[in-house]
Amino acid sequence: MPTQWKRSPEELHKTYIANTEAFYRVAGRDLAAQMDEFCVTCATQLFARSASLGQEHADAVNALYSKGQPKPGWLLWGLSSAVGKSGEFLPPLFFWSLTEKDARQGTDSSRVFIRMLTNILLCLAAADDDVTYAEAEYITECADKLAALCDGAGVKKGKPGLRAADFVTSAEPSFLEKNPPRAGTANGAGQGQNQDQGQDQGQAANGKEPEKPDLDGLLAELDGLVGLEKVKKDVKSMMNLVKVRKLRQDAGLPVPPLSLHMVFLGNPGTGKTTVARLLSGLYAAIGALSKGQLVEVDRSGLVAGYVGQTAIKTQEVVASALGGVLFVDEAYSLASGGENDFGREAIETLLKAMEDHREDLVVIVAGYTGPMERFLSSNPGLESRFNKRIFFEDYDGDELNAIFHMQCRKNGYELDEEAEAYAGEFFRAMYANRDGNFGNGRDVRNQFEDMVVRQADRVAAMEKPTKEDLVRFVKEDFAAGDRD
Repeated sequence: MPTQWKRSPEELHKTYIANTEAFYRVAGRDLAAQMDEFCVTCATQLFARSASLGQEHADAVNALYSKGQPKPGWLLWGLSSAVGKSGEFLPPLFFWSLTEKDARQGTDSSRVFIRMLTNILLCLAAADDDVTYAEAEYITECADKLAALCDGAGVKKGKPGLRAADFVTSAEPSFLEKNPPRAGTANGAGQGQNQDQGQDQGQAANGKEPEKPDLDGLLAELDGLVGLEKVKKDVKSMMNLVKVRKLRQDAGLPVPPLSLHMVFLGNPGTGKTTVARLLSGLYAAIGALSKGQLVEVDRSGLVAGYVGQTAIKTQEVVASALGGVLFVDEAYSLASGGENDFGREAIETLLKAMEDHREDLVVIVAGYTGPMERFLSSNPGLESRFNKRIFFEDYDGDELNAIFHMQCRKNGYELDEEAEAYAGEFFRAMYANRDGNFGNGRDVRNQFEDMVVRQADRVAAMEKPTKEDLVRFVKEDFAAGDRD
C-alpha cells in the first residue's frame, strides 16, 4: 500500500532544509555539520529495518545535507555495508545541551527537534513507498529516548508528535532479517548476548511458545548447592506463596498484594547470583514470570555521565529484563554519591519500572549487609517495595571444602590421599582466618585455579607423566609455601 510520506530525492532535500532551518534558528547554524552526520547515521539504522535496500535509499540519504554543507555521495554498495554495520540509536551530544538550555530558559526547542526528526525519518522510511513495523518501531524508539532526555532535564511539555505506527503499510521482514550478517562481521560481533532473546523471537515467529524452564531440574540444582539451607527454605516458601496465590485467583478468592522483589544480603561469593538465576527460572516454571531470564548489572550498567541519559540507560536494561529477573549487584553504590549523583536517577527509574511492570518483572538488589541497609533507608520507595530480605551467610570450612571438591570433579581433577586429608584442614583454616575481604566461593575458585597452575608446573617437569599424574593434585599444590 503506498504511503503519503514518499518524496523524490529533490522533494526530500527541500523537506530536510525546511525542517533543519527551523532548528538552526534556535540552536545555531554551527550545528549543521553535526546535524547532517547525525541524520545520515539515523538513516543507516532506519534502513536496516526496511524490507529491502535499493537505489532509492541511496538517493534518499544523499538528500540529507544542510545549506552550505557538502552533498553526500553514497553508492548503493557502500550504503549496504553501512546498514549492515549500523548500531543502536544514541541521542546526539548537541541535543543534551539543547535540553539544558530549554530547561534554563523555559523554552521547548528540544521538543520541536523531536517532532522535526520524526518527520524526516518518516520521509526516509517511505523512500521505497513502504513503512514497515520495524521502521516505525525505530522511529518511536528515537522519539522516546529523546523525550526521556527532555523529561530528565525538566523541559516543559510540548504538543505531541506524530505516531509512526499510524503510518505502517506492511509487516515485511527487515533487510537485515533477510540478509543476516556473517559471523565475525561488525554487526554480528555483539549478537551473542541477545542469543536467547533471538531464539524466543524465532519461536514466536514460528507460532511456538518459548519452552518453560524445567521445574524439577531447577529444584534439583537448588538443592544441590552447597550450604545455604536457610536460603533454600526461603526460596521454596516464596514459590509456595506464589503457587497458592494463583490457586486462590483461579478459585475466585481474594488475594492480598504480593511483591516478588527481594534484597539479597551477604558477602561476595556466597551464591547470590546463582540463586537469582535459579529463582528467575523457577518463577517462570510456575507461571509467575513469562520468560525467566536473568539480567545482571551493577552501577556502571545503569548510570551514565550526562543529565537524562541515565534514565534511558536504565530503561533499556529494564526492557531487556522484562519477563525475568533484574539483578542489581552492589546496589548501595547507586545512593552513595550525594543528592546530585546520577545514581539517584537510576533508582527513581527503577522504582517506576517496578510499578509499571509489577506483573512481569522481579528486581533483586544485592550487596553487603550494612551498606544495603543504608541504601534501603535512603529512599522510602525502596523500603516499601523491597520488603523481602534473604541473608546469605559465609560458607564455613567444610562447605568451602565441598565447593572445592565440586570444582575438582567438574574439571576432571582428583586428590591423592595426603592431599585429601590436607584439604579439610586447609579450608577450615581459610574460614577461621577470613577478614573483611573474604570472598567465600570466589576465594575457593581462585585457589583451585592457582592449584591448576602449580600442578601444571610440577607435571611439566616430569619426563613421562602418566594419565594419573595429569589429573592428580598433591599436597604441595595447595600453596607454593608448602613445597619442600
